[in-house]
Amino acid sequence: MARMNRRRFLITGGKLAAAGALTYSGLSPRIGRAADTVKVGILHSLSGTIAIAEAAIVDAERLAIDEINAQGGVLGRRIEPIIEDGASDWPTFAEKARKLLVRDKVAVVFGCYTSASRKSVLPVFEQNKGLLYYPTYYEGQEISKNCIYTAQEATQSVIAAIEWLAANKGKSFFLVGSDYIYPRTCNKIAKPTIARVGGRTLGEEYAPLGHTEFSSIINKIKAAKPDCIYSTVVGGSNVAFYKQLNAAGLSGAKQTLLSTVVSENEIDGIGRDNAVGYYACMGYFQSQKSATNDRFVKAIKAKYGQERVVGDPMECGYTGVHFWRLAAEKAKSFAVEKVVAASSNLELDAPEGKIKLHASNHHTWKHARIGVARADGQFDIVHESPLIEPNPYPKL
Repeated sequence: MARMNRRRFLITGGKLAAAGALTYSGLSPRIGRAADTVKVGILHSLSGTIAIAEAAIVDAERLAIDEINAQGGVLGRRIEPIIEDGASDWPTFAEKARKLLVRDKVAVVFGCYTSASRKSVLPVFEQNKGLLYYPTYYEGQEISKNCIYTAQEATQSVIAAIEWLAANKGKSFFLVGSDYIYPRTCNKIAKPTIARVGGRTLGEEYAPLGHTEFSSIINKIKAAKPDCIYSTVVGGSNVAFYKQLNAAGLSGAKQTLLSTVVSENEIDGIGRDNAVGYYACMGYFQSQKSATNDRFVKAIKAKYGQERVVGDPMECGYTGVHFWRLAAEKAKSFAVEKVVAASSNLELDAPEGKIKLHASNHHTWKHARIGVARADGQFDIVHESPLIEPNPYPKL
């Protein structure tokens, strides 16, 4: 593991370009005594089937903590992270959340990945008046006073993706997803959007989570001959799905496919050759050009190795830590209710660009970006929207 570059990020206070701006500082940190700390929890799967996605988020959150500590911490206190393994098991997530809040008395928890894990811990946070920062794109249909959502809810990616595809690639669609709440909710949003832009939905198919045999679905796609495939197939199933699409003659060079769940991290698992030419819609891509993102990516590689890639949930986990720091500093308190109140309309110049928290629904205003996968596993960005207001309860 490469050692962390001595140069660190600094988040300063003020307006959008200043208060949340991430800049370098070469100053040596002044770390207080061990007693002068604030405990925070990190709760992700470090083992089990989901660890392949979640472990990388832990790395990004730890980087953000290192950066803040390098500048003196929060309210004069050094952040002390307590890391727990949810083990890809939803009851374990709830148990570890309770341990962090009740026994460790952490000020905040950064954690979860799947909606199942988030829903298992939310009652624990609500009962114990804790605060969770959740970093994964998800289906919406939820607002909790004890959760800050730093990734996109479904309307912030699905609508922009369908509109761009209809305008640029064609108006007939085939919808494919894994069989659980996120893909089904996304398709409930996609279908009326397709109709609104004058398009047609030619088919809608779901495969069980972990499914690896897509020949039947691919045959239906080939028979329908859609202009576009909209995919919400998740996790390891994409390895099989993308390989089988290529084998069936539906490579990215011949068939437009866009996913709202495949980031750079997933492409590393799928295999770069299998993903070339396919599209993704995310709030963040590693290939974005900005000074803030360049520094972020360099810091990840300096700390964890030059071969590391950065995907959307990693950036959202990193952003969540910095949002919490800004809110605590603004509130001059670690008290949950005061941090939440200070989060209303809070702005940040993040690696993904200038974003802000919503005034009331605890979600984040996000850009929708569409990229096409390259042979090196990165994305060329072909579309970027203005900031999109979060709407977790759309009329479907």
